[in-house]
Amino acid sequence: MRVSMDIELKDTPGQLLLALNPISELKGNLKSIVHHHEERTPRSTIPVQLVFEIEPANLEVLIGRLEENGIGVARVDEKRFTAHGAVLLIGHIVHTDIQDTIDTIDKTGFAEVVNISLSMPQIDMRSSASLKIDAVGKNELHEAISVLRQVAIKKDLLVIEPIEAEIS
Repeated sequence: MRVSMDIELKDTPGQLLLALNPISELKGNLKSIVHHHEERTPRSTIPVQLVFEIEPANLEVLIGRLEENGIGVARVDEKRFTAHGAVLLIGHIVHTDIQDTIDTIDKTGFAEVVNISLSMPQIDMRSSASLKIDAVGKNELHEAISVLRQVAIKKDLLVIEPIEAEIS
């Protein structure tokens, strides 16, 4: 999981290292750090913005270790889904229960359909839908699309994939 965190450090040597060590010890992967040394918070501490990846189970442990080290945690923003993709479905999408199709992806636990755009020209004609799928990682996104392909086979739907896939 990707986490964006704002912390507050005392203006003494070694504070940044004291903040980064627990991330490393918990197998976190630091993506970016912005150290605003010339700025001060109302508490006279130095604001630092961190972005890192860490196992979800380790986040609370990390926050506890930071606080034990005297480091203030001002904000934590978890981003569970880091991979994003879109696919097209063509066929009798509504008649074959689009809700069931969406639920099948959502129930994986590692991916979700987060947006759908549906076009139905006439009741007896095939329709098309664009599905945006978010997943916890690139491999899980591919697995979700594979699950969707299996559903599409059963429902006689055509899957065109992926229109766009990116890691954020």
